[in-house]
Amino acid sequence: MNAKKIIVIGGGAAGFFAAINAAENNPKATVSLLEKTNKLLSKVRVSGGGRCNVTHACFDNKLLVKHYPRGERELLNVFSRFSTEDTINWFQQRGVTLKTEPDGRMFPDTNTSETIVNCLLQAAERLGVIIKQGADIEEIIKDENNSFVLIAGNGGNFYCDKLIIASGGNSRETAYNWLHKLGHTIIKPVPSLFTFNIPNHPITQLMGVSVPNARVRIQNTKLETEGPLLITHWGMSGPAVLKASAWGARTLSDLHYDFTAQINWLPKHTEEKLRIVFKDYREEYAPRTIINNSPVELPKRLWEHLVTMAGIPADMRWADLPKKNSNVLINSLINDEYKVKGKTTFKEEFVTCGGISLKEIDLTTMQSKLVPNLFFAGEIIDVDGITGGFNFQNAWSTAWLAATNV
Repeated sequence: MNAKKIIVIGGGAAGFFAAINAAENNPKATVSLLEKTNKLLSKVRVSGGGRCNVTHACFDNKLLVKHYPRGERELLNVFSRFSTEDTINWFQQRGVTLKTEPDGRMFPDTNTSETIVNCLLQAAERLGVIIKQGADIEEIIKDENNSFVLIAGNGGNFYCDKLIIASGGNSRETAYNWLHKLGHTIIKPVPSLFTFNIPNHPITQLMGVSVPNARVRIQNTKLETEGPLLITHWGMSGPAVLKASAWGARTLSDLHYDFTAQINWLPKHTEEKLRIVFKDYREEYAPRTIINNSPVELPKRLWEHLVTMAGIPADMRWADLPKKNSNVLINSLINDEYKVKGKTTFKEEFVTCGGISLKEIDLTTMQSKLVPNLFFAGEIIDVDGITGGFNFQNAWSTAWLAATNV
């Protein structure tokens, strides 16, 4: 029997995907989407630099789940029902073709997030989904028929037989009070996918410089990641740093974002190999100045910075490089240390580690084990992925599952 009224809370990727699929599956039902702000699909709009990183070209679910610091085991079941391939097909059936970039990220072939935004908005409109903005739900009351009364903070009540909550993550634990009142356990939320602040360090003068592959290790922890690294005016960013922040979300929170990051700018080189490279280069190019002639592949500005930090004068030739300075430079190339104090999260893009405990959700349906007719989707649950389209894939899959079973 179709539900008479279905409400989805949350106007983001998971919320829209849930509402659209719920409306398709229940043509006789009234499907409403409630969003507390005046913005719809805000993360979709800004994702991937405004291009929208829809998913990742990983088609083996056992490999796909390895990209989720929280939820790996549980998502295997979810992705078996709605996979990356299903996402690609879903959008293609609605006129949106996705393309794969060399690093596996998938974007609309138009290279603009508006393509995804318009696809979702048009699908919702076509199916008659009622969208209400400025609906800030503060309390959910379940009646004797297992239906719901939703009380909005700005006045007005909403009623439904089935409820899907896809309101996203929030770094404030108090933001989950309305769900805690229903009896659900909230895993303490902390930020994930953030950049490292390195205040007052000369490296920040190189803002905009990127290294194709660097290794990031957090001192006194087991955290170690590898990938592109971007130097910013506040510190360091890029996939290598963002992956470290995701896998270490709780560890770095416990350290109050005060730690030492060790950067290996040349992860394919060992200290011994670098000594040989330096020796050979010195023999072949003895008259050349060190600062203008690098024997390794690094951005010119970064090489100049590391040479200067090693105490090597700008006019020093390779023939005259003292052993002491050579040792300092080699150490900086493979074991550069930076004191991190603080983090930067981008409000529209940040991801939260934490949320509704997965132990209280039936992962075959996304229905609450505690409250009948209540479903969850997206980042509201204790699942988060690294950068690269994985968080959107979690949103599409959990939303589809909730909508299919609502």
